Amino acid sequence: MARITLDHIRHAYGPNPKSEKDYALKEVHHEWNDGGAYALLGPSGCGKTSLLNIISGLIQPSEGRILFDGHDVTNLPTQQRNIAQVFQFPVIYDTMTVYDNLAFPLRNRGVAEPDVDRRVREILEMIDLGGWAKRRARGLTADQKQKISLGRGLVRSDVNAILFDEPLTVIDPHMKWVLRSQLKRLHKQFGFTMVYVTHDQTEALTFADKVVVMYDGQIVQIGTPAELFERPSHTFVGYFIGSPGMNFMPAKVEGRTVRVGEHALTLDYAPKTSAAAKVELGIRPEFVRVGREGMPVTVSKVEDIGRQKIVRAQFAGQPIAIVVPEDEEIPADPRVTFEPSGISIYADSWRAGPEA
Repeated sequence: MARITLDHIRHAYGPNPKSEKDYALKEVHHEWNDGGAYALLGPSGCGKTSLLNIISGLIQPSEGRILFDGHDVTNLPTQQRNIAQVFQFPVIYDTMTVYDNLAFPLRNRGVAEPDVDRRVREILEMIDLGGWAKRRARGLTADQKQKISLGRGLVRSDVNAILFDEPLTVIDPHMKWVLRSQLKRLHKQFGFTMVYVTHDQTEALTFADKVVVMYDGQIVQIGTPAELFERPSHTFVGYFIGSPGMNFMPAKVEGRTVRVGEHALTLDYAPKTSAAAKVELGIRPEFVRVGREGMPVTVSKVEDIGRQKIVRAQFAGQPIAIVVPEDEEIPADPRVTFEPSGISIYADSWRAGPEA
């Protein structure tokens, strides 16, 4: 496995980029630890697949360097980087059996046949295709073929990294959960460096130790699932992570006081903002309490989603979502309070830290 260093990487698909908007991938400067499990999370077009393909060598960056364990691999082709990549749609040999598809990468590297057999059978059991080993791949379903593709990525134990580009798109929902769990177990058991691209927050948060959230060609936050939920660095992270996402409301800050409409709340710190900045208060629905005391809200709808209810309401002229336990009653004259530790202040979309 390898430590992956992204040294001031930028990429533009057009020639001679002149401004920041010409870059599909804005500057990335970060180091991913040997043996870490990372997810690149974001909407379509945010740059996550471009970054993955730069790591694999399918794309050469316009600027910057890629290092594996301190060795510059920027100009090396994919085959010399010693990585395995699993794509969104299956890449397999239809004329080969399931067994031979998995054995091929090992035989191609001269691995002894007893070791090939042992490793292939381990992976066949993991992807639940043990009974299909002698079947040709041509007649299999799309999700079975993608399991083979996943298996081909996992069968080698000598790779620097395993890269996954939305690999579960064609897998049925139950099998997605099973395979995610198995990938997580495999990571803990063998310590592979894994990078997993997805637009699905559930996949990212259940798979990765660290989630890399991308938006508009740049990384807006890298953190654990708990960090992304509790302290989003950017309004996009707050909106994208969580269901429902974070509530945002226009606000004014005066020292440790923040005003939303006619309501004033006291903060744990004095946020650092400029007079020209667009200031917003952000709070997750889980940190809003509804009861008979506090600030008035007007409830428009209550959605029962099982163990919880989502209350849709208006607060100070702004829409707000509130998550409450399923058995909690909503008063006829509802009021809300905000947990102080759950309040974040954003200036021009970025979380405002305390003043020095």
